[in-house]
Amino acid sequence: SMLSRQGHTPRALANRARPPVLVAAALGLPGAEQAAEHVKLCAVRSFGGGPTMVAIEKGFFAKEGLDAEMVMFDSAQPIAVAVVSGDCDFGAGGMTAAFFNFAAQGTLKIIGAGTWEHPGFQSIGILVSNQAYAAGLKSFADMGGHSVGVTQLGTPLQYYFLQLAAKYHVPDSGLRFLPLQANGTVASALAGGQTDLAVQTAAPISAIVSKGDGKLLGWTADELPPRQGEAVFTATKTANDRPTIVKAYLAGLRAGEAYFHDALVGPDDTLREGPNAPAIIAITAKYLQQPEAVIRRGLPYFDPQSRVAPDDIDALVDWYVAQHMLKAPVKARDVIDMRYAIAMPK
Repeated sequence: SMLSRQGHTPRALANRARPPVLVAAALGLPGAEQAAEHVKLCAVRSFGGGPTMVAIEKGFFAKEGLDAEMVMFDSAQPIAVAVVSGDCDFGAGGMTAAFFNFAAQGTLKIIGAGTWEHPGFQSIGILVSNQAYAAGLKSFADMGGHSVGVTQLGTPLQYYFLQLAAKYHVPDSGLRFLPLQANGTVASALAGGQTDLAVQTAAPISAIVSKGDGKLLGWTADELPPRQGEAVFTATKTANDRPTIVKAYLAGLRAGEAYFHDALVGPDDTLREGPNAPAIIAITAKYLQQPEAVIRRGLPYFDPQSRVAPDDIDALVDWYVAQHMLKAPVKARDVIDMRYAIAMPK
């Protein structure tokens, strides 16, 4: 199966080995013994899975009667494939063209939101190689005519990069995108000067910069309007046939997103580390196998209710359609399952 080819965290392996939890109370069955429902939760090896990590460690999923196993991927696109195939029960990650091609076939449904692009927080950033920087590529305005490393074509990373290029009047005709399949390969290409630029998420960026393998030009959240950056999704079959499990999962995930949000967001909606911030950073560092100092360099924004933004999703789909990356257009209203999702007020 696909999961056999992906890396598991030590925690995931521990979850797999431990005996079932008695969760009768969580399921509203006093006195009865019920084995916890085992679910596979899949995310990119980055901060997008942060609330899932927190919900596992803090027992939020266990409280809902779920025995959660987290599985990490090296890029977003394969997660959609794994959810459709049943290798993953739930996914969290970027909304790629491949994701929407599945959604257009009616096989995937969005049920929540992942990271948001929010000023002052770090989600997606632009890196420059040391070689290109030394040669004069030192600002967004200098990006024209350069190579850009990405995991895959047809992702929000490419979409945001091109919007940023347009803001600084950089013609996209001179940009050359290199689909390198995995975050680690992108990092190696940047370090070796095989790509001049790279678009990455916060955790890989922090690792690259801390090693001195590249320089950060800036974060898209500080340059572009706020928007929903990632989605939480499941197979349409799961949404239709297992509503109790979907609701239990979302209850645990929203508790994780609220914990994450409240630990890092001040009353004025700006980044401010609260009393629970050290726990967030420690948990994320453990799962991503990075030093806490590296994790602290890039902290993303999550909505505490995992609310979705249909207009943001439609704008992304429109771009994929314009790039001829979708076999058939699809609307957010057809992809979001409002039996479970909560819409962000306009």
